[in-house]
Amino acid sequence: MAHLSEREARVMTTADNDEGLRSEIAGVLASGFATNVFPRADSHEQVQQLVSDLREAGNDLKSKLRISGFTLHPVEHGGISQLCETCMYYKVHRRFCELPELNVPVEPDWSCSLWRI
Repeated sequence: MAHLSEREARVMTTADNDEGLRSEIAGVLASGFATNVFPRADSHEQVQQLVSDLREAGNDLKSKLRISGFTLHPVEHGGISQLCETCMYYKVHRRFCELPELNVPVEPDWSCSLWRI
């Protein structure tokens, strides 16, 4: 990495870290780890409760996945296919959920109960 600028090196490190955590999340979910897929956070009150629960979970990844109802596939709800790729918190080029209480790398076809249009 000697030929890279400091910024380029940081971006590569972030990408490597994201990929490692994304793989870890996929492994946890693929192992059959149960998450709270339903109910979905349709109301402001439900969103606020989940956000509060996520804050209490701190950096405990499994708790965050369980609380937010993460899945490795889109969830059909209210006539809409809810997937990370169509959520307002999804950063396309980084494949990342930037909801501050989650703040995790994701895949475009994953889903969580905090999905927003």
